[in-house]
Amino acid sequence: QVPPVESGGGSVPAGGSLTLSCLASEYSGCKAWFRQQSGEQREAVAAICGATSRTYYADAVRDRFTISQDDSKNDLKLQMNSLMSEDSAMYYCASGFQGGSWKLAGDYSTWGQGTQVSVSS
Repeated sequence: QVPPVESGGGSVPAGGSLTLSCLASEYSGCKAWFRQQSGEQREAVAAICGATSRTYYADAVRDRFTISQDDSKNDLKLQMNSLMSEDSAMYYCASGFQGGSWKLAGDYSTWGQGTQVSVSS
């Protein structure tokens, strides 16, 4: 298993935008972005699944974030708009989906090291 590699994090003011990228060459039924704030559990942000690239979003980010992947399905992106201070977190790319729910961190076997997103209010 080759771990995903994230990039694109940084510091932005509230209302700003960032695009996160993840190189994840391992085949996976779903690939996802999770985030984790200090002292909190890792939470699902968005996933893209299956041959049709169906997308799923957490309620907190729907209509602000967009997950996508290129035709090779190796380059996963998360476009984040209208960022808020509560979006500040370490963002992780996950692959190696084992089946089950796209929202459950335990259903993914392979994780990147994460990229930090900081939004100032």
